[in-house]
Amino acid sequence: METAPLALVMSPAPSTSVVLPVERRGTGSLADNPLINRELSWIEFNSRVLDEALDPTQPLLERLKFLSIFSTNLDEFFMVRVSGLQEQLEANPMTLSPDGLTPATQLRLIAERLHQLLKVQMRCLRKQILPGLEHHGVRIVPYGELNDDQRKEMREFFYERVFPILTPLSVDPSHPFPYISNISLNLGILVVPENPDENEKDRRFARVKLPPNVPRLIPARGDGHCFVMLEEVMAAHIESLFPGMRILECQPFRITRDADIEIEEDEAGDLLKTVELQLRRRRFGFGVRLEVATDMSKRMIKVLRNSLEMEEQDVYTVDGPLNIPDLMSLHKLDLPQLKDLPFTPTTPASLQTGQSIFDSIRTQDILLHQPYESFAPVVELLRQAARDQNVVAIKQTLYRVGKDSPIVEALIEAAENGKQVAVLVELKARFDEENNIQWARRLEQAGAHVVYGLVGLKTHAKLTLVVRQEKNKLRRYVHLGTGNYNPVTARIYTDLGLLTCDDNFGKDVSELFNYLTGYSRQERYRKLLVAPVNLRQSFTEMIRREIGHHQAGRPSGIVAKFNSFTDAGMIEEMYSASREGVPIDLIVRGICCLRPGWPGRSSTIRVGSIVGRFLEHSRIYRFINGGDEEIYLGSADLMNRNLDRRVEVMFPIEDPRLKERIIQEILEPSLEDNVKMRWLQMDGTYSRPRTSDAKPYNLQEYLLKPALIG
Repeated sequence: METAPLALVMSPAPSTSVVLPVERRGTGSLADNPLINRELSWIEFNSRVLDEALDPTQPLLERLKFLSIFSTNLDEFFMVRVSGLQEQLEANPMTLSPDGLTPATQLRLIAERLHQLLKVQMRCLRKQILPGLEHHGVRIVPYGELNDDQRKEMREFFYERVFPILTPLSVDPSHPFPYISNISLNLGILVVPENPDENEKDRRFARVKLPPNVPRLIPARGDGHCFVMLEEVMAAHIESLFPGMRILECQPFRITRDADIEIEEDEAGDLLKTVELQLRRRRFGFGVRLEVATDMSKRMIKVLRNSLEMEEQDVYTVDGPLNIPDLMSLHKLDLPQLKDLPFTPTTPASLQTGQSIFDSIRTQDILLHQPYESFAPVVELLRQAARDQNVVAIKQTLYRVGKDSPIVEALIEAAENGKQVAVLVELKARFDEENNIQWARRLEQAGAHVVYGLVGLKTHAKLTLVVRQEKNKLRRYVHLGTGNYNPVTARIYTDLGLLTCDDNFGKDVSELFNYLTGYSRQERYRKLLVAPVNLRQSFTEMIRREIGHHQAGRPSGIVAKFNSFTDAGMIEEMYSASREGVPIDLIVRGICCLRPGWPGRSSTIRVGSIVGRFLEHSRIYRFINGGDEEIYLGSADLMNRNLDRRVEVMFPIEDPRLKERIIQEILEPSLEDNVKMRWLQMDGTYSRPRTSDAKPYNLQEYLLKPALIG
């Protein structure tokens, strides 16, 4: 779930927020609920994304991007989380969430909250974004307002580019209700014979799918950038698909289905083939949400609901175009004044010496902070390794790499050049399964050793190991990161990576790869904390150590920045530390089930969330430790899945120079952000810290200044 770029401005953010109080009916008192509901917390995160779209100080096309991200996030939320709740409701309706809610209660609260937010979203699009774009010559014109020449143009377009590929599917005794594919756009049509002797009972329902290979916005002749929605062009000519019939109604709709892949790995003889089969089945999951146009009649909604076996609360009426992400084609227009200022990531001085990347890493450990600094050195490490005659082996984990990956191309080149290449490709990376299957096959064809991870565990760790022959010894070069090996997301996600040839790191990573690819049961590492081996235990011990320091009067405290906080055990450890007086500052971008500021339980805990131009994705954990500070970076959030059901790696930053940089560049300034920061309240809502006379400080904006173009 990604956020997108925002404008680089220093003007005040709006004083009001889209965050609305969560209705707590049926959830019990705070005393009964030490945890915030996970699903409602996620919705509040997405409301902060929507909040960015409402900010009038941002460029219009960036505001449109945030509306799009809000919608894309919701699609995944319904496909995975809401579908899971509906399955719980059917299998065991009395199942309780960690905060004590039944599936039915959660589904009701989700629907109530989302209906509120969707109204805000569509009002923003219709009343602010689209009228604002019109002032800059960008118009989405209703079909009824086209002039004669434009209508002729649209008619020709329809018959030449659209009509031949449309397939109307009718519903009658000989034609059952057609299968509606997941998140596809469709037109629902009610027709009756033109013969006046036939009565009302002869009305029929039909469905026509909008062809996905035809642009949603059709350019029309006119001043500036003028477009017509594809569904309006189709609706204007829909009678051509039903000769001899009269059209009573033609309205767009969209269905979201369960798309969470479940794999019984113990029974899967071939994981690759099993994932491929599940991907095909994903298209046929049960329906969890029905989106309909606001003008759709109750009769047609009833037809769809009954045929799709959906409840009334699963129907979402949309007062505007369905599937806003299709409007993001407008972001490709050459209108720089409506977008964020462009930037070019900088390169650390230690990598600008002209020497090989291996020479640079031997000189000193190198910390990379994307997107402010370039991800290119990571790609260059693999490219040089693929071509360097002294490199004998490369090992890497791949989770989400994207469609056109220079990382994988470098690994393929290395294998073709005779290097020993071993790659762990995580086939179960949700919604990236298809890409990963294709890359796995290409790597195998090139001669690389490809493994798919451990039974029952996703491999989420971000590791690269390059083994190089140097004089009479083998030296290990390592990259450890907080984010995926994906150059595209490296420009919109904030992440950290460490390049090092420290021998202890190298030995640990080598042994961890043995754990991933072989039968190693190693439980102790020199430097690394590894889930599910020792990460939970180590973090628990470090939190409790802070309690001991505080009780002894030594410096104590925890400052952490990560993505989600849902693990009940770790939340209780934080509560225990707070009850003893340990100061704790958490910057949790997304879900947070911990209630901060609770007298007697969490009064020393603050929780903030930064949503801005870039998706805050780095994981940083700082323990004051009596003055002998420890900082860990890595791939793990404090969630049950990360600590117990995934292979994760956290690694220490020991170089004092790099420690200080993380503290001074990221952690402490993050807490001072008063533009993009929102602070979590005890009741689960978020508020801005700004006052009207405070000097605005936007951390992302400040860090980006050296990379700005123009």
